[in-house]
Amino acid sequence: MDLRVALIGYGTGGSVFHAPLITSVPGLRLAAVVTRAPERQRAVRERYPEADVVDRADRLWSAPDAYDLVVIAAPNRQHVPLARAALTAGVPVVVDKPVAASAADARSLAALSAVRGLPVFPYHNRRWDGDFVTASRLIGSGALGGVQRFESRFERWRPEVKAGWKESTDPRDAGGILFDLGSHLIDQAVVLFGRPARVYAEIDTRRRGATAADDVFLALAHRDGVRSHLWMSATAAHLGPRFRVLGSRASYTVSGMDPQEDQLRAGLTPKDPGYGIAAPDAHGLLGAPGEAAPEPTAPGAYQDFYAGVVRALRDGAPPPTTLTDAITGLEVIEAAARSAREDAVVDLDAQ
Repeated sequence: MDLRVALIGYGTGGSVFHAPLITSVPGLRLAAVVTRAPERQRAVRERYPEADVVDRADRLWSAPDAYDLVVIAAPNRQHVPLARAALTAGVPVVVDKPVAASAADARSLAALSAVRGLPVFPYHNRRWDGDFVTASRLIGSGALGGVQRFESRFERWRPEVKAGWKESTDPRDAGGILFDLGSHLIDQAVVLFGRPARVYAEIDTRRRGATAADDVFLALAHRDGVRSHLWMSATAAHLGPRFRVLGSRASYTVSGMDPQEDQLRAGLTPKDPGYGIAAPDAHGLLGAPGEAAPEPTAPGAYQDFYAGVVRALRDGAPPPTTLTDAITGLEVIEAAARSAREDAVVDLDAQ
């Protein structure tokens, strides 16, 4: 029998990054969508007529046995309260990034998860970007030799400020680009090289009318000697490489973004031919100067996150993501804020 999923939130997160994947993965059924806005309710009924439309999340807790998994795609400040409510009702949860607005809140959620014996799966979908999968394979196989520096960029050209909670400076909203895009970049670096020892950051607000950070650079020093340099920006009129990984024997460089977000926004799903496939002219280069050759990009597969959730819940397999990594990411974000404030390198374990 399929696992019955209740999705909370049907903005961009719920409608683009969750519902199309949930309905594409064997073993899952989108049973309910929580959204209050009438236009979003209509959109759910049109695209997912088999799902119940619920106007308030607390209606889920009156019948928790009706669901096997709750997915939280609401604004950031609601992540922890909704996750706690789901766990208290006895239902496992997927929580969109960032899991919480602070590492302390994420730790409290981990404690409740342990007490209730129910998993919390952070939705770090960018682990399944095709270019990141390719970089991970090349690093793991030794094709680059010893990795010296990992450069990663998530840049956009959005010079006009769009009002909303992502532009908020209230700490409870976890607004700004460091929480929004930095959560992805930090998570990818942690997956590859582990918890960093030291953090340095430059955090700026560049756009006229903006109040939240929109241009950030992070330098992470990992314990094995690798340095991760991470850029995130809404003010980049010319985009740098998505990844540039420098090794002792070769490098890997790739530009552009994984196609899955654009495909999902256009209405495609993993069931459609060509989903997750990067165009040949978007492939990266592998090698040393004078001998670099195109390196095909692996297919992207955000649906593999949910396939991993199914295996974890049904078969007791290891979870696709853990709260431990999410907590590390939030600790890096907090260290970055301190670094920028004090103009200093921060020892992550001495905070």
